[in-house]
Amino acid sequence: MQINVTGHHVDITEALRSYVKDKLDRLERHFDNVVDVHVILTVEKLDQKAEATMLLSGARIHAEATHEDMYAAIDALIDKLDRQVVKHKEKLTDHHRREGAAQKAALE
Repeated sequence: MQINVTGHHVDITEALRSYVKDKLDRLERHFDNVVDVHVILTVEKLDQKAEATMLLSGARIHAEATHEDMYAAIDALIDKLDRQVVKHKEKLTDHHRREGAAQKAALE
């Protein structure tokens, strides 16, 4: 997984970069087909904004979060991305009962 962190009107310190990387590792536990992540951290007057675009195998997920604290904005962003990744993963798995019906017919 390749992670790009950029900032608009904010300097990206090593602490911010490592915080984002640690939080994104949580997403990789749920779904390991993450190809690329681009995170943009922005300061707009009193609001701190974090937005990210994830490129998965077969999908592109975008989320953004705004808070007064940059670390809280990153946490909210990761929560939103986590929900979207889980939803995408559930769409990929087939929940139909074809296999169970085939096994039941074979037993009879």
